[in-house]
Amino acid sequence: MVQFDAIIIGAGQAGPPLAGRLTGAGMTVALVERALFGGTCVNTGCTPTKTLVASAYAAHLARRARDYGVVIEGAIRVDMAAVKARADAVVAPSRAGVERWLRGMPGCTVLHGHAVFQSPTEVRVGGDVLSAPRIFINVGGRASVPPLPGVDQVRYLDNSSILALDRVPEHLVVVGGSYVGLELAQAFRRFGAAVTIVEMKPHLIPREDVDISTAIEEILRGEGIALRTAAKCISLAPHERGVAVHVECAEGEPMVAGSRVLLAVGRRPNTDDLGLERAGVATDARGFITVDDTLATNVPGIWALGDCNGRGAFTHTSYNDYEIAAANLLDGANRRVSERIPAYALYIDPPLGRVGMTENEARATGRPLLVGSRPMTRVSRAIEKGETQGLMKVVADARTREILGAAILGVGGDEAIHGVVDMMNAHATLDVYRRAVPIHPTVSELIPTVLGEMKPSG
Repeated sequence: MVQFDAIIIGAGQAGPPLAGRLTGAGMTVALVERALFGGTCVNTGCTPTKTLVASAYAAHLARRARDYGVVIEGAIRVDMAAVKARADAVVAPSRAGVERWLRGMPGCTVLHGHAVFQSPTEVRVGGDVLSAPRIFINVGGRASVPPLPGVDQVRYLDNSSILALDRVPEHLVVVGGSYVGLELAQAFRRFGAAVTIVEMKPHLIPREDVDISTAIEEILRGEGIALRTAAKCISLAPHERGVAVHVECAEGEPMVAGSRVLLAVGRRPNTDDLGLERAGVATDARGFITVDDTLATNVPGIWALGDCNGRGAFTHTSYNDYEIAAANLLDGANRRVSERIPAYALYIDPPLGRVGMTENEARATGRPLLVGSRPMTRVSRAIEKGETQGLMKVVADARTREILGAAILGVGGDEAIHGVVDMMNAHATLDVYRRAVPIHPTVSELIPTVLGEMKPSG
């Protein structure tokens, strides 16, 4: 048995920086990783997918070149093998950099293997047993495979395996109309595939307000993507073209035949083979590790960070989990997850930046609301760039005049939303924001204008 001050299971977004803080404080740390260093973000999430999205945008812009007075002779052709090679070339140094940093970190012992709990303070990795009074679980998640009839009879893709494609599918059917599915659907449409999105709910991205979801649907339909929403009793079966997806929608054909099918219906935590029961660590019905507001589990000395704790499914929330745990343990702070204002982006083109509550969520609180919105067709920067799809929308408390949430669907929306993120974290009122003098011409400059035009709602 080898004794350490702390054990970290997983080298995703929270694990490596936590190892850096702990070793910097003089602790000995064992970091265990059974697969690829860098976790989901570096290997199968943000880094490769946003690289694909960038290549898809280049193809899309090339096809629109004449809109800008630019003439490109001949057809626009996508070399999918080169697209994949570019993504691989971006991922590889990021992954290697994380591993190199950890292996060169004084006080940190890196083990490549599968960690399994033996007790609340002991973890087995192969033939070694490690012991520590502090254990941090950072094992991330993977694509969920829904129990659809016929799913075991077809070859399906998930967010990881689709990255291995070096040829554009003839017809990609995407089951799931949320973040991962929509980003990849639009990218592969721009690469040249026919694409159909199948979603059980009446609208895509059902957690968003209907006006935002409808605008996204218009963007995707405008690029030739077929949408089958309100799809019930989805099932899969082999087909001469590849795979048949039975949808049984109220309108349209009851079956969609595609060459490949992508399952993008959510994520599940990598917690089922850690031996958590031997440590007494509690999980919920979906396998997420139960944590309190400081990310501590029900077992003293064990914390869960990142996607495996069900308190956020993004790179930035995983990194913030590290910040919370490190500050509380090393700095005597009392930081809590509940203080975090949720923010995220959907990286279709144009992107959606979102922070705080939707209008529906805010209305459910029963408080009086102010709501303002503006179409991107009235944003100078969007007009000048020739990208006027989408809208921006802000919701505020009519009594306190604090902003409750905002969505910017449009060019630069994933960056412009940070002005609202900062104001919400500062608990500044919309009146303070209205007095700002933003730079022209930008997307952000219209946010104070929207705030000045807000009206009572609900």
